[in-house]
Amino acid sequence: MYAVIAAGGKQLKVQKDDVLAVERVPGDAGSKIEFKEVLAIGEGADLKVGNPLIEGAKVEAEIVEQFRGPKLIAFKMKRRKGCRKRIGHRQELTKVKILAIA
Repeated sequence: MYAVIAAGGKQLKVQKDDVLAVERVPGDAGSKIEFKEVLAIGEGADLKVGNPLIEGAKVEAEIVEQFRGPKLIAFKMKRRKGCRKRIGHRQELTKVKILAIA
């Protein structure tokens, strides 16, 4: 069984025991969280799709760790002008383990 959830502005397909990185979710390592924005749930022919969400559906997860993603570089340049701009960015992420789909 799998579910499609909305977390951090992205749609993620999750199954039980998956470990994935999502946008920062407040909480400490070991604490439990629930994703209540479930867009689809099921398996094979018995797939239920919400309009836009499924009422009463939730995905339970556990926070494994809080971390920062790799550094991303945005380099902007105007040719023949000597104008260069270099900006770095690291995204705050949370690693979660999916416990149950209800």
